[in-house]
Amino acid sequence: MQCSSHCTSRPRVTVLRPSLAAPYRLTAKARPGPLRTPLVVRAFEENGNTATKPRPAPPSSKVPETKVTETNGAAAPAASNGNGNGNGAAAHAAVGPLRKEWLLKETPQEVLDFVEGRQNGAAVAPDKEEKSKPALTPAESSTWRSWLLKETPQEVLDMVEAYNLGYKGRGALSVPWPMKRSWTEIFLDRVVDTVDDVGQHVRRQVMELPTVRAMDDLVSRRGPTIVTPKGKTKKPVVVVLGFGWGAHALIKVIDVEQYDVICVSPRNFFMFTPMLPSTAVGTVEFRSLLEPIRCANPFVEYCAASCDSIDLKRKVALCTSAVAFEDGTRPQFEVPYDILVCAHGEQPATFGVKGVEEYAFFMKEINDTQGLRKRIQEMFELASLPGTSEEEKRRILHCVVVGGGPTGVEFAGTLSDFVREDLKARYPELMPYVRISLLQAGPTILMQFDPELAERAVKILKDTGVEVRTNMAVTEITVDNVTLKDKEGNLTKEGYGICVWSAGNAPRPLTKALIEQIPEQAEYNTHPFSKKIAVDPYMRVIGAEDVIGIGDATKMVGSPLPATAQVASQQGAYIAHYINRRYQVGAGGMSAEPPVKPARGMRWIDRITGSVDLDDYTEEPLLYYKKPFEFLNLGILAYLGNGKALSQVVAFDQTLKFSGDVAFFMWRSVYITKQVSLRNRVLILFDWLKTRVFGRDLSQF
Repeated sequence: MQCSSHCTSRPRVTVLRPSLAAPYRLTAKARPGPLRTPLVVRAFEENGNTATKPRPAPPSSKVPETKVTETNGAAAPAASNGNGNGNGAAAHAAVGPLRKEWLLKETPQEVLDFVEGRQNGAAVAPDKEEKSKPALTPAESSTWRSWLLKETPQEVLDMVEAYNLGYKGRGALSVPWPMKRSWTEIFLDRVVDTVDDVGQHVRRQVMELPTVRAMDDLVSRRGPTIVTPKGKTKKPVVVVLGFGWGAHALIKVIDVEQYDVICVSPRNFFMFTPMLPSTAVGTVEFRSLLEPIRCANPFVEYCAASCDSIDLKRKVALCTSAVAFEDGTRPQFEVPYDILVCAHGEQPATFGVKGVEEYAFFMKEINDTQGLRKRIQEMFELASLPGTSEEEKRRILHCVVVGGGPTGVEFAGTLSDFVREDLKARYPELMPYVRISLLQAGPTILMQFDPELAERAVKILKDTGVEVRTNMAVTEITVDNVTLKDKEGNLTKEGYGICVWSAGNAPRPLTKALIEQIPEQAEYNTHPFSKKIAVDPYMRVIGAEDVIGIGDATKMVGSPLPATAQVASQQGAYIAHYINRRYQVGAGGMSAEPPVKPARGMRWIDRITGSVDLDDYTEEPLLYYKKPFEFLNLGILAYLGNGKALSQVVAFDQTLKFSGDVAFFMWRSVYITKQVSLRNRVLILFDWLKTRVFGRDLSQF
């Protein structure tokens, strides 16, 4: 039961010694509210008497020391100016009566103003009539009030002082105050993490592969298709759902000496998705973009399956095999977990447009681009057959690309290269009939870029033969026509031979089921068509225990992030780092405590990423992970065709914009260096060289 502000005693939090089969856990009959910053001067009650455990303020703090006395059942501070006299008594004594009458009615900004006035000698709160009150959402207001109810005025002031000093730990989660660091600070953190990762990879090279699979200890077969949980392994189990950018980054970094890691995914490889448009026209071969999961980390166990549902109470994931037996049966099994990572991503969004799933090609998986590459070749062969009318040639050689984002723009550009550099020499008589249309429902393409760069992109695309049409929405697709609607509402029909749909993403069924299962998620998913798993700043699923969410399927509350590979990759590495350092994930929530572990046995990296809290309610010091996830924006790139590209690079809080040949050089340099293995880099370099010398392969099979 939650302890109120009038309690005379508070139970102590017990730190349980961890076993080999479970991560560190903290349990208590009651928590004294959201956890506090290390700067707080504790006022607690033991055996019915008030006691004080003073803690020295930081060197730059101007807040004088306080002593707590009992006044009519409420804690009222009696102040000292640090030299033993009572010159500041009036200012501090004024806080006592305002404990519930003033602090509980004010906004965070007014508390900051009050602290500033107090440090300058003011004895009263600032005039409410002269202060503008920043609007708080109901969730922020509730969090702010619940925090103040459990703290003393001095602790509020200490927490504010910690904020002013740049402390980003537990107190920051309890109030809606934004905290942002510079690009350089975040970059230096990434460098420190990389140093730690190098040691992880070196140790993995000398490890021997296990002879017993963790899944053999976890589950047992019951019948031909049902597999049920059997027991526990010697190490905590981390189950990863999906194998996209976030999961791949996690699996590359996670410490397999401490954890049994199981990846559940319908595909057994990682795919470099930004180069999918190049595979659709043969510039790069499909397998050059792939890395099998067992090569990414041979110590990670893989299950070729899809997760159907998650039982949060029993902590198991129900899965169905992605491959079937000869008679068509697909085994089902449950995988127990200690930590669950939801990295299953999203699926293409159709927005309810009729005919998209039946007649359009997506640009999401290797299978999509394989079918698209075959269809392009078939259209040219069909148009070259004797007796094909000019009207049919114009229709079947018209390629419609729906979506003006980076994927749609890059495919339109690479397709124009394919037509101009390869197909023109083989089908010269068909060139007058070839047409590429890029359709965008909004007023401009590449809305992620600077408007000036977006305008340059339109000009470059038109120069390469791509027709860019903005404010044009697709309302229906049939077997041979697309219905278009302009901004005036006029409907027109146009024939097409190939339609490529890259208009956005939608949640997978697992995402919808998880949101419906957790009541706390409803507050953050009010839009009926846009459902994402809400996570806190530590990437923990809000309302769930020991569940982490990363990638496109999630949204971080308070800090909207783009659904890009760059974001997902950084999130995967981030959670791997604090899991490796044995922090307990715990329950997710905007007012929940951060990942925590006992402070004994700290490593050098813990002194940088953790904060020791000598909490009076614990038997020993605790270490809290004090750095929420921060996205390091490195910029965005887009290829436009004909050796031209756009580049918007961010470095040291400065944005550098390039277009044309220089941007194309940067595009190729970044894409080759960001490949996940030496094998992929070599294969792609040879593919580019082969295309340059011999052209793209026109074989059809």
